Amino acid sequence: MPITQISDKEPIPAIEWAVSSAPIDYPRAVAFMEQRAAEIRAGTARELIWLCEHPPLYTAGTSAQPQDLLEPARFPVHTTGRGGQYTYHGPGQRVVYVMLDVRRHFGDVRSFVTFLETWTIDTLDSFGVKGETRKDRVGAWVKRPDKGDNVEDKIAAIGVRLRRWVSFHGLAINVNPDLTHFSGIVPCGIREHGVTSFSDLNVNASMADVDAALRTKFQARFHSVRETADPFANSVSRETGAALAAT
Repeated sequence: MPITQISDKEPIPAIEWAVSSAPIDYPRAVAFMEQRAAEIRAGTARELIWLCEHPPLYTAGTSAQPQDLLEPARFPVHTTGRGGQYTYHGPGQRVVYVMLDVRRHFGDVRSFVTFLETWTIDTLDSFGVKGETRKDRVGAWVKRPDKGDNVEDKIAAIGVRLRRWVSFHGLAINVNPDLTHFSGIVPCGIREHGVTSFSDLNVNASMADVDAALRTKFQARFHSVRETADPFANSVSRETGAALAAT
């Protein structure tokens, strides 16, 4: 949604918060983020946190290694400009796309990534899940003593890209995805650890519950947040109507 030109000397406008109700095609999501990031940089759009899900797919970050794509025909594979290696997106996973002016809010990329990790871990803590960070592994990790000594599983992935200091891409939290879908890749290039989810940890949390916790923890730092419409609501309605008309 276009807004009046934003000056660095003016109060920072409220960050918008949007949730998409239907799975979003990955290339369309990336195109939307790139356009929105450009508009934020130009001062013609507000910063945005966008929550969505995707149909099953794999994405290859800028550090992805070909040998880590174990089943290339299993799901669509998308090469993307975010940092990191291979990851999976699919139903039951909350994807959080973060479009913020990093220089304005954080000053440097490391501080921004630290914020994303802290935000994720604080959200997990709302459900009694103890997420932890590792110096050599980006994301949020959960110790699994039930599986053995020194066993850890990844519950949330982080991968971002900046263009002229505006971020896009973001993080993904496993709520209740089909964890077998991760077996077609080496997630994030890490073979010695697995993946987990709220449901795998026997934590009863709906996507709406996770969304509410994400917003509460985000607003602990960014107090001015306002809801905005699902950016794909109209297109989803048109596609649904066309599908019904064809039946």
